[in-house]
Amino acid sequence: MRPVNEMDYHPTSEQLVNVLCSKTQNSNPLFFRVLTAYYFAMMASMMRAKIQIPGHRKDVPVNLYAINLASSGFGKGHSTSIIEKEVINQFRENFLEETFPLLAEENLPKLSLKRAARKSTDPDDELERTRKEFDNLGSLVFSFDSGTSAAVKQMRHKLLMANAGSMNLQIDEIGSNLLGNMEVLDTFIELYDMGDIKQKLTKNTSDNVRNEEIHGSTPTNMLLFGTPAKLLNGSKTEDEFYSMLETGYARRCLFGFSRAQSKSLTLTAEQVFDLMVNSQDDSFLELLSDRLGNLANMINVNKRLTMTKDVTLLMLEYKLQCERLAAEMPEHEEIKKAELIHRYWKATKLAGAYAFIDESPEVTEDHLYNAIKLVEESGDAFERLLTRDRNYVKLAKYLADVNRKVTQADLVEDLPFYKGGAAQKQEMMQLAIAYGYQNNIIIKKAYEDGIEFLSGESLKPTDLTKMRVSYSNDIAIGYRDEFAPFDQLHKLTQAQGMHWVNHHLKGGHRQEDNAIPGFNMVVIDVDGGVPLSTAKLLLKDYKAFYYTTKRHTPAENRFRIVMPLNYELKLDAKDYKEFMSNLFEWLPFEVDDCTNQRARKWLSHNGHYEYNDGELLDALPFIPKTSKNEDRKKRITDQQSLDNLERWVVNNTGDGNRNNMLLKYAMILVDSGFTFDQVRSKVIDLNDKLPDKLTEAEILGTIMVTVSRSISKQAA
Repeated sequence: MRPVNEMDYHPTSEQLVNVLCSKTQNSNPLFFRVLTAYYFAMMASMMRAKIQIPGHRKDVPVNLYAINLASSGFGKGHSTSIIEKEVINQFRENFLEETFPLLAEENLPKLSLKRAARKSTDPDDELERTRKEFDNLGSLVFSFDSGTSAAVKQMRHKLLMANAGSMNLQIDEIGSNLLGNMEVLDTFIELYDMGDIKQKLTKNTSDNVRNEEIHGSTPTNMLLFGTPAKLLNGSKTEDEFYSMLETGYARRCLFGFSRAQSKSLTLTAEQVFDLMVNSQDDSFLELLSDRLGNLANMINVNKRLTMTKDVTLLMLEYKLQCERLAAEMPEHEEIKKAELIHRYWKATKLAGAYAFIDESPEVTEDHLYNAIKLVEESGDAFERLLTRDRNYVKLAKYLADVNRKVTQADLVEDLPFYKGGAAQKQEMMQLAIAYGYQNNIIIKKAYEDGIEFLSGESLKPTDLTKMRVSYSNDIAIGYRDEFAPFDQLHKLTQAQGMHWVNHHLKGGHRQEDNAIPGFNMVVIDVDGGVPLSTAKLLLKDYKAFYYTTKRHTPAENRFRIVMPLNYELKLDAKDYKEFMSNLFEWLPFEVDDCTNQRARKWLSHNGHYEYNDGELLDALPFIPKTSKNEDRKKRITDQQSLDNLERWVVNNTGDGNRNNMLLKYAMILVDSGFTFDQVRSKVIDLNDKLPDKLTEAEILGTIMVTVSRSISKQAA
């Protein structure tokens, strides 16, 4: 069998798909491919086309079920209207006005003769009763969008009496209409394979005469389409939909699942107009309509499409390939396995539809390859459908996109899946927060007058080539906004007489009200108290830029540390101030804690500078009103007995780095002038506070040996 990427789509189908893409200005063809396949199969089944497969006891009816989802504005209604009004219009008219009445007129006398012979009644009387029964069943409905099980069986009885036609269920906006049509969908699941279903036993009365059962099969087609958001909304609708898939629709349906629109936003009005009135496309639609209209000719009724041995072997090869792939899947993925195992059956029926449209007497190898190509694409869409967002993910994304503070009442009203008791909602919120941490979404909580307000933001990862800065040669005015590469910041900080800010400013005027929310790096001002070497040692794991200020001396180190964040944040003045205060509290050394305003400016100085490579500083623990920040504060409260440096060592110590962190701590103490005995005592005391401490022998045999050498070197 050819690889899927070497298979082609059905030529006529693909040509129609291209026209639909052009008419709707949409370059995503999957929805239109599934839509076209449905209508092609529907026409074949209305004419009762069947496939004769070698070794198969019964001919296989051509029919197709499809679940076709696409986002709002995709062109679902427009494309469906084009097919029904400009493509299959002549077929529908010819079938309803000529073919079906002729077939009924031909079959009703045959049916009445059988009944008369069986019941020993007058043939003319039986024919009259048969015609009356047929008329009482109502007119033939070409397609319908809702119904009941009883109505379906009644329509099926009419088709059996005429020995023609099929039942075609087409439900638009399936998300809104699914629950109201569960009865008819339960009936249709039985009718898919061979068009058979058991009759319901009803009480026979003079007012309600039970029709005489007719043995036979009636093909059925189904198209459910609508928006994913309405169907997969986390409510009962979504639960019922996935229950449908599990009970059998997964293996029976072709799937289209297109979330994003692919419309070109660069087209001009003139170009869109040209697409809408493209004469070449219109000519193709007219010719195709004429061609399909001829398929409703009596000569095509009960057309038997043969399948040669070679094509059957190809079908079986595809079947075995799918079964082998399904066998490798884990047991809990039953629904995926069922869909994969039955792809060959969907491909076989679709190949029959393509053969009928091409007026071919047999299902060729090309027809089967065309069908497999679409069925495989359908399988990919089904995978995407199953990997839908969980409810807590939807909650996190809702909070990130809503662009306002919301209350619990807003969540209950806006989100169908946000239900249950307080404990259930709290658990969902915690899961949403946890998901947000891993997927660049930050969720904040705030309380006003005892009311909880929630807000979210999708965090944008920092681009190190676009660090936000604003600079001027004046203290207050003339600031110019720029995006600078991080590794080129020294060109600004070493320039003569330049003032700079880590925010952009409205109108170039440096004041708090003019600061535009959005920053991706922090500036830490160290005004003495800790040597530059010590700061570098403590922060050596982080990406940073260090430069000395004009008041820097060898005895009294004064410098700034510029650290890029892992995310770009947008904080107002109050939250930014709290963010910086949280950051200062985390640092293991003293800094100027008055530098926590957004419009704080820094003066350049042509002194010493250097870069350190490492990981980006994680901004999440310092963002106000977040659970992660609350956890950090609680940890600090629990560690009140530790000073900042000790807390730093403890919180950054984990499996595999205890020795290194304690060595860093010891060397900082050495740089601070502590004696050997003082260093040993402090290191051992801090080691005792670690959850999985080192042995004293290991400390003395490694860390203190290095300390002794360092102290001896300093003394020399």
